[in-house]
Amino acid sequence: MALLTCKDLCPGYDGREILHALNFSVEQGDYVCIVGENGSGKSTLMKTLLGLIPAVSGEIIYDEGLQKGQIGYLPQQTDVQKDFPASVKEIVLSGFCAGLKLRPFYSRSQKQIAQENIEKMGLTKLKKRCYRELSGGQQQRVLLARALCAAQKVLLLDEPVSGLDPAAAENMYELVGKLNKDDGMTIIMITHDLHSAIGQADKVLHIGEKVFFGSRGQYLEMLDAKGFSKSGGAENG
Repeated sequence: MALLTCKDLCPGYDGREILHALNFSVEQGDYVCIVGENGSGKSTLMKTLLGLIPAVSGEIIYDEGLQKGQIGYLPQQTDVQKDFPASVKEIVLSGFCAGLKLRPFYSRSQKQIAQENIEKMGLTKLKKRCYRELSGGQQQRVLLARALCAAQKVLLLDEPVSGLDPAAAENMYELVGKLNKDDGMTIIMITHDLHSAIGQADKVLHIGEKVFFGSRGQYLEMLDAKGFSKSGGAENG
């Protein structure tokens, strides 16, 4: 059964739709890349899937076993967030804030999960360091560890390699790929890097003048039929 299904979903703001009548399903263990031009509505769609903004129309059907607290989210990072004065450990633990409710402290099990995610992201030696002293790649790994504290089944990533150098970007893609293949985490990732979508994704959602949703193989066939390269631009000649 699908973890989530969009039926005639129209994401937008203030009653004005940005995307029209999206229909697609995400299964357990999928790795879905969302691609498209800037301003096409990718981030709006992701915020709608998270319930952060209401849809203009249509519906999102969640599997009965999927709770909103089981969805991890890594948004695009702002300059203010990059300068946040807290330790790596504190940032990662803050991924549990939504689940604290009336409790003023983190539980033993939450601290253990945070430690496991710190180790999984290769941050053990940095856990006492101040977040703002880290490199861009290290900061993104901290935020990914934080998102994992909330994610039990699904992880949503909005441009996770934006602003990173090639080595740090490759490392981030490797970590996300391992979460999908080794841990069975369902991944939904917005990316401007079409090449990475082709290399990593099981499925691709392309948003533009026309919407495509299907397997990586089907997407490649569509690009070839239209004379587009894997980098996203039209081929010469």
